[in-house]
Amino acid sequence: MLKDVLKTYGFLEEDFYFYGYNKAKLSIEKRKNKKGKLILMTSINPTPYGEGKTTMSIGLTDALCSLEKKSIAVLREPSLGPVFGRKGGACGGGESIIEPVNDINLHFTGDMHAITCANNLISAAIDNHLYYGNELEIDMDSIVFQRCIDLNDRSLRDVEISIKKDLKRKEHFVITAASELMAVLCLSKDEEDLYRRIGNIYIAKNKRGERLYVKDLHCIDAICILLKDAFLPNAVLTHEGNLSLVHGGPFANVAHGCSSYISLNLALTVADYVITEAGFGSDLGGFKFVDLLTRQGMPLDLVVVNVTVRALQYNGEGDLQKGISNLDFHLDNMKNLCSNVLVVLNQFDDDLEEDISYIEEYVTKKNIPFTISTSFKDGSKGAILFAQKVLASLENKSEIHYLYSLEESLQTKVEKVLHHLGASKIEYTEKAKQKIEEWKQTPYPICIAKTPMSISDDEKKLGYPKDYTVTVRDIKLCNGAEFIVVYLGNILTLPGLTKDARLYQMKIEDYKKSNRRIIF
Repeated sequence: MLKDVLKTYGFLEEDFYFYGYNKAKLSIEKRKNKKGKLILMTSINPTPYGEGKTTMSIGLTDALCSLEKKSIAVLREPSLGPVFGRKGGACGGGESIIEPVNDINLHFTGDMHAITCANNLISAAIDNHLYYGNELEIDMDSIVFQRCIDLNDRSLRDVEISIKKDLKRKEHFVITAASELMAVLCLSKDEEDLYRRIGNIYIAKNKRGERLYVKDLHCIDAICILLKDAFLPNAVLTHEGNLSLVHGGPFANVAHGCSSYISLNLALTVADYVITEAGFGSDLGGFKFVDLLTRQGMPLDLVVVNVTVRALQYNGEGDLQKGISNLDFHLDNMKNLCSNVLVVLNQFDDDLEEDISYIEEYVTKKNIPFTISTSFKDGSKGAILFAQKVLASLENKSEIHYLYSLEESLQTKVEKVLHHLGASKIEYTEKAKQKIEEWKQTPYPICIAKTPMSISDDEKKLGYPKDYTVTVRDIKLCNGAEFIVVYLGNILTLPGLTKDARLYQMKIEDYKKSNRRIIF
């Protein structure tokens, strides 16, 4: 069935190859001209359990297809960290899912493992160079490139490794989704760009203070060979039999949180409507999609802000009218970045009509269109009005605006973004001050790394916090990804498992019996 659907989008048999019968890798050659419109799904600040951006994206795709509009959902690949941790999988929910759910949530086509291995091969090359005499005179204390693992394992955050008997150094693992190599793969436009970016990854300084890069290790070809299949987008179907591309998985709290550039670009050449999502709220993934991808030429025709009654009540500590201030920020945030915005309420069965009416009235008073979707329960039928509202909104022209220019100093960029997020005072650690000075004129966008649970750097500050103090803890140059990460507060790059993590609830009997539903 996937084969037949791919052909309806113009793919020839030589353009794809299968992993089993319901997963395929796609060629990125031959299609250069964009024709589709791109719809970005973002959200208010979520509860700890997520608010359904993926479900809304899949439901919208199915609804547009049911209206005979050629549409594709382009989604991120799940990380094993959340799958075995608190959140679970990332394939949608209810009747709006992509399949095969269990395969996608687990090893899928092996992309995450390939990225993990390629990343760690770079680390192995660094340590091998140290082992054989250190011709580059690498200053071990300056090594910033880190090993990664696609699991929540806090014990690997800070470790000591032994290169040889009398040579040891400190190492710090990150989760694969937070690695620079993941960001590089997701931002590269083609194989040549991937090769260039990998070579430009900054790894350390030598003892004279000069910068060293992956290209100095002469291992770029080996890294690209490991990534040869992982670089190709994956194709699967929704439960209703419509096409979805699933590729790349950078976290939005410590990375840029968007699907790969090549999967989006490919979808735009074969579909009239492309729906993608950006991780967490608009203060993270939504902002970063505009700030990073549109600066690289990615179009953005409409932003959909997903909201739930539950999340607004959570942000108001049980009071919807107090919590709606969180929605107020996210609407203003996206309107400042993209002129074309729509709000969709992901409706739950226990939502009260008076709460829904209150939210609709609040949104329409801001001159922003509003709609409701029940695609979790009803599939495409529950998103028809949503799809029609999207089509109507796409009649409007979209204009993109940026908070800063790339030529401004690093500190100016940081302060413009953090003031935009409501901070009145910005404090810097000594480490951050040194990095601010070192990378001050680097013409890259910045990538804020912070908690997803609040607009601020403190997950306990719910709603729309203002006039707070924010702490810039560290700054990292991602020279291959071509952005600078700004770490706020106590954000972690390698999560740990919760006491009641989902791995303890998994039953192999349920897995064997399940042919499509998520069973974790």
